[in-house]
Amino acid sequence: MSERLPVLYQKKPCYDIVFTESFEELVPELQALGAKPEEGRPDGLISRRVCIVTDSNVDALYGEQVLELLQGKCRKAVKYAFPAGESNKNLDTVKQIYVFLIQEGFDRRDLLVALGGGVVGDVTGYAAATYLRGVDFVQVPTTLLAQADSSIGGKTGVDFDGYKNMVGAFKMPKLVYMNLSVLKTLDDRQFFSGFAEVMKHGLIRDELLYQWLIENMYEICDRDPKVLQEMLKRSCMVKKLVVEKDPTEQGERALLNFGHTIGHAIEKAKGFELFHGECVALGAVAAAYISWKRKMLSMEEYYEIRDMFVPFQLPISVDDIDPDEILRLTRSDKKREAGHIKFVLLKKIGRAVIDTTVTDQEILDAVNEIYFGEEDANA
Repeated sequence: MSERLPVLYQKKPCYDIVFTESFEELVPELQALGAKPEEGRPDGLISRRVCIVTDSNVDALYGEQVLELLQGKCRKAVKYAFPAGESNKNLDTVKQIYVFLIQEGFDRRDLLVALGGGVVGDVTGYAAATYLRGVDFVQVPTTLLAQADSSIGGKTGVDFDGYKNMVGAFKMPKLVYMNLSVLKTLDDRQFFSGFAEVMKHGLIRDELLYQWLIENMYEICDRDPKVLQEMLKRSCMVKKLVVEKDPTEQGERALLNFGHTIGHAIEKAKGFELFHGECVALGAVAAAYISWKRKMLSMEEYYEIRDMFVPFQLPISVDDIDPDEILRLTRSDKKREAGHIKFVLLKKIGRAVIDTTVTDQEILDAVNEIYFGEEDANA
């Protein structure tokens, strides 16, 4: 049985997050978005053209299944798949989507469906925000990371010249449709990478969620369907509340960047060989370390936060990095404000704060805390 969580924008209903166990309800959900039946065509027919945008990995799993569901139910249903991988999250991929939409005759009344993980959602959302100055799109996230975080809130964008998410736009989806059964197909590394964002939500805004995650550790690792649905509802509620207060990141929404400042630097320095969630976990440990050294967290709290990533197969140390390079990349982060790095620290578990006074030395100390160097290997 499906459940839904409404998200507001400017205090008005904007879109629903739907939690379900199959793709079967996607067509009626799209019909409910206000699709008008065309003259002489069956009632309920989606009067728009619909383009599914996906990547090569997801296409092989679900592309044809979703396309077949839509065919005959809308004016036109087509699919565009680009090669999977962070390296294709760029303007060249967006350009190729533009070309495909032009060739297929898509106009402003039509609809894009982002079927995939965070890369697909970000690329499709940015294409939707900019094609013909904006067309509607729907998020159908297929990874835990996308379901817990990136599909919600309307942030879209692509990497540029090696800088993560440097080009983007705020574009709210018309619907977020989560088929939770797809989580069974993820390998462990993908699954637990997404879990890092769930843990982040507990750490920044909901201590009870954080404790619940610890209490349900074994069920989460076993991917118990009921537990995963409860986990995602609670995690999405945190992001929903933050986004509703600050949809375009003028203030509080920056709390969602906990773990991302140093995490993004590690991600780039490692040539994207680590998954995004793995880098977020490392960045979260580093931020918690700074919070402890500033006496915002107790030593016990810091070590508990650090060690709680381990049962979920997330790294708490990293090798083959240059701490000075991580500092340089951190200082070039796009989240700088008036020359200062906007760091998210923990005042306590469940309460994060934005800080612009973190020093270079504090960053270096935090990176060295998670750096597994040669001296550690030989110890």
